[in-house]
Amino acid sequence: MATKENLEAYWKTNLKYLAILLSIWFVVSYGFGILLVDALDNIHFFGFKLGFWFAQQGSEIIFVILIFVYVSWMNKLDAKYGVAEE
Repeated sequence: MATKENLEAYWKTNLKYLAILLSIWFVVSYGFGILLVDALDNIHFFGFKLGFWFAQQGSEIIFVILIFVYVSWMNKLDAKYGVAEE
């Protein structure tokens, strides 16, 4: 059975993971897709300007990767604190 201290540590780690992943999400979507698009357009990626690529496809690919990373991290965290689903 999970103790109160374990659950608090679990929740604190979960919030840390969320902060990391949401920060990456923000930088990729808002930073690369909007703010830095002009600077990134000087770089070509697969024949497209990098700013355009991030705005159209790159951010979506990063978002899907972030989902898989979160699932992996949470599965490990669940197992560590004994709250994994069986």
